[in-house]
Amino acid sequence: MPLRCLMLVTICVVLITTEAVSDENVKKAVGEEVSLRPARIDPLVSSIIWKHRNSSGFVVKAIEWDKDDDDGVNIPNQRFKGITTLDEKTGQITITNLTVKHGGLYTIDINNKEQEQRFNLKVMEKVLKPVIKLKKIEGNPDVMYLICEYSETIIWRNSSGEILIGSLHHPKGEFITVKFTGNPDNFYTCTLDNGASTETSDPVYERELFKDFWGFVIASVGMVFIILFLFIPPCHDYCADCCRRHKTSQVSLFS
Repeated sequence: MPLRCLMLVTICVVLITTEAVSDENVKKAVGEEVSLRPARIDPLVSSIIWKHRNSSGFVVKAIEWDKDDDDGVNIPNQRFKGITTLDEKTGQITITNLTVKHGGLYTIDINNKEQEQRFNLKVMEKVLKPVIKLKKIEGNPDVMYLICEYSETIIWRNSSGEILIGSLHHPKGEFITVKFTGNPDNFYTCTLDNGASTETSDPVYERELFKDFWGFVIASVGMVFIILFLFIPPCHDYCADCCRRHKTSQVSLFS
């Protein structure tokens, strides 16, 4: 066989093999629900079996339905009892109140024939609500480090909704550098995302970040007002007195 023909045959075999099994990856958080549905189903369906294979390769029936069975739907495995339902018309399986043990590979048999479509379900613990750590920079009272020390994907935002680019923090997480802007209502948040759930920290406001700096600003403004209050009235009286004496001296000259 010519080399070119051999290459074409190889490509076709690879494509057929790739299309023979269609995997769909699904991520969910613990406590959530998931619905898995075949892309197509025979309208003359007489039986449906959903199977679950865990990470150890152990296979169990999650739920099954047989048209000729008087009991209808059967859930033989205790792990799926009370939380699993099946739509016989669409073949869709729904599992509620997920736990980590429900993660794994799901396949469906329709009319005793395993379908090409498969579902890889990953059930993850919900991310915790992050807490932003603060770190001062020696010698720079108007600059602060904000640290989000977690392993999940981190998204920083400011009060205007703008996404900020963080820098890697050792041993884990990210940090951003924020500067004093003079607006005490400016704030920053850190959001964690593990692909199945997200959680956002409480906002950290500029008035909290730069308490010492704001104290200095307030004290300086206060001093200015005190100086104005103490010195402007005497100056005003002094100037007024000078004006009166000047007028008096002018009147005396022309008398």
